Amino acid sequence: MNADFSIVSTAILLFFVIDPFGAVPVILSILKDVDMQRKKIIILREMLFGLGILMLFLFGGELFLNIFHLETESVRIAGAVIFFVIGIKMIFPGEEGSSGLYGSTKEPFMVPIAMPLIAGPSTLATLLVLGKSHTNQIGSLFVSLILAWLVSALIMYLSPMLYKLLREKGLSALERLMGMLLLMMSVQMFIDGIRGLVHTF
Repeated sequence: MNADFSIVSTAILLFFVIDPFGAVPVILSILKDVDMQRKKIIILREMLFGLGILMLFLFGGELFLNIFHLETESVRIAGAVIFFVIGIKMIFPGEEGSSGLYGSTKEPFMVPIAMPLIAGPSTLATLLVLGKSHTNQIGSLFVSLILAWLVSALIMYLSPMLYKLLREKGLSALERLMGMLLLMMSVQMFIDGIRGLVHTF
């Protein structure tokens, strides 16, 4: 395994990008008229759909990047910028919040829980970046993805209980903390990318 790769730290990064705490109010808003038993079934089903989409991008992302002849360091720097923007949005969310974006009176199927709440553009882009940066570590990346997905799935499955326990302010505080940590990780990734470019000259 590469010295700069860690299954745990990569799983934490994916967990931050998936941002399950930020998704809790959205899921509760979407499923507010669904009974508790059916709500749990829907969340499990959508989590599995989301995992399938994430795995598709993890194992097929390398082919996508090779088509455009993207170098590892450029992808890493671009990923750092993406993570930085995500972190900023997590720390300073819009006044309308995220729940208003996915309002629906119908039972969700694929959209919007599986995609984009779980397999959103940010998470898919992250998998593309990680896959290109660690081409020989796809198996380890898969393990990291499963770990991040399992923890996220558990949080979303327990979303009604978490909301009662933490309420809106508690969830918001957790999301901001995750955003701050993601910002620090993005800066480190940017530094690693620049360092890699310098060594190529």
